[in-house]
Amino acid sequence: MQPQDLEQVVSPVSVAHFSQYKLTSLLLKKLDNLNFQVRTSENLGGLDHRPVREKEILMGHECVSVDSTDNCVKVTASFLNEGQYTERTMHCGILVGADGAGSTVRNLVGINLRGEKDLQKLVSVHFSSRELGHYLLNERPGMLFFIFNTEAIGVLVAHDLKEGEFVLQIPFYPPQQKLEDFTSEICERLIFELVGQALADIDVIDIKPWVMHAEVAEKYMSCDNRIILAGDAAHRFPPAGGFGMNTGIQDAHNLAWKLASVVKGISPYSILQTYEMERRPIALFNTALSVQNFRAAMAVPAALGLDPTIANSVHRVINRGVGSILPYGLQKGILDGIFTIGRAQLSGFVLNENNPLGSSRLAKLKRIFEEGKSLQLQFPAEDLGFGYLKGALVPNKVSTWDVPETPTGRRRDYVPSADPGSRLPHMTVRASLNPPSEVTISTLDLVSEDKLEFLLIIAPVESSYRLVHTAFKVAEEFKVSARACVMWPHGVGNGAEVGSEAALKPWENYIDVVEVKQTATSLSWWDICQMTDRGAILVRPDEHIAWRVKSRVVGDPTSEMRRVFSIILGVVSTHI
Repeated sequence: MQPQDLEQVVSPVSVAHFSQYKLTSLLLKKLDNLNFQVRTSENLGGLDHRPVREKEILMGHECVSVDSTDNCVKVTASFLNEGQYTERTMHCGILVGADGAGSTVRNLVGINLRGEKDLQKLVSVHFSSRELGHYLLNERPGMLFFIFNTEAIGVLVAHDLKEGEFVLQIPFYPPQQKLEDFTSEICERLIFELVGQALADIDVIDIKPWVMHAEVAEKYMSCDNRIILAGDAAHRFPPAGGFGMNTGIQDAHNLAWKLASVVKGISPYSILQTYEMERRPIALFNTALSVQNFRAAMAVPAALGLDPTIANSVHRVINRGVGSILPYGLQKGILDGIFTIGRAQLSGFVLNENNPLGSSRLAKLKRIFEEGKSLQLQFPAEDLGFGYLKGALVPNKVSTWDVPETPTGRRRDYVPSADPGSRLPHMTVRASLNPPSEVTISTLDLVSEDKLEFLLIIAPVESSYRLVHTAFKVAEEFKVSARACVMWPHGVGNGAEVGSEAALKPWENYIDVVEVKQTATSLSWWDICQMTDRGAILVRPDEHIAWRVKSRVVGDPTSEMRRVFSIILGVVSTHI
């Protein structure tokens, strides 16, 4: 990672490495704070005899069948109740299949995946060892450790060095290797061989096989937009760059406000089509990028004489060729023998400067690292700068985005943009002017996180104030909430009587904020957005820009705002 990734300049928070199960735990706590009732396997009794209540989360349920009619989706789910599997039927208007890479919902509605299958099979070993964590923290801190030695090969993911929490990824070659071969004792021994020493406090928590794919669902919607895929159910790709969880969270962020607008009767079901329109191109791009990044990572073992593609080819020959007619024990012996010979390439006898072959391999390895052609960990332009060219937004007549159609595989820094479809840029602002406050927030914090509300950002200019009045009236016509943010320039508000109360009466849903420049040379808000302070920016509930005008609205503001809200919400205005 680069130093700028941690400086909180382009985002109010730093880049972080965060485990999915920890995220799940935080989400459940958040639901509890929002007065949801989370039902686990211990308190599910009697659920098969009553409908699901509002604000109720049913854990431990697995979808087993789906039946869709014109106005309803019937879902049958199985759950463990007092030691017996019980089925219950639920009726819903919309079903979101966010049930993982092996999505039952996706399979039941017959949506296929497109892309590359079986890039690599692995076994994931979740274990803890404070001894190992403290050693690495003090001697070799890092997040990812690619370990190659004559005894074993694996990738060690350090989830928490302080607590000593790790996940080890080990190449897996079934059917010659079976999951039963990876017992806790064998995994402990593998960890010792990879680490180079025994660990007194090792605890193997979980062992699971998984297959690395690079695929995107051919469509995200089914049954007249009533069944929708999100997260890993809609796309699955290599974990090279953290795109899986990030892309899934983005899916949910995009979909949530559109579902809310349908449920509240603001938008027709057709607005949900913009979810696929906006999110699927991002998934396709991120899939290609993660595959590129995975292959860049594999360049390292290939340079050492351990090309994974050759290992996979040998495995296929054993499975499908002459080897397939051999007894299981002989197949396993051949595979183990080949891998032992392969790992021998990593011995000090081969990998040294005096050995021409070893010297050549070490030089190649050095070039890969020096030229930055190995695994990349941070993709700021893709993590923060992703955006939509069409969908629930009013696009530019001429696109000014500098987004490659295909990924380069190299780091591209994030450049803030206020183009429609892009994420709202971050800038630190002071939250109020009267009385003066030292409390600072991000422009991203101005977007409501708990209700369906659009944010209109303006400067304290008379024509922009008039636009706010118009926008609020039009928003009421469309039965949607709107809030205004008046962006005052840096230095304003230090004792001066300023504010927007008089200009915006009788409306009260607004906030005055003042720019906080990090340095004297820092750009102003409107410079960051490449606009004049006569312009305006309308932000969707998911922090993406829905519409903007660079200088001022030409023509009748009321007609323009009706046109804008009509396009964004998918509603035909009776005034147009």
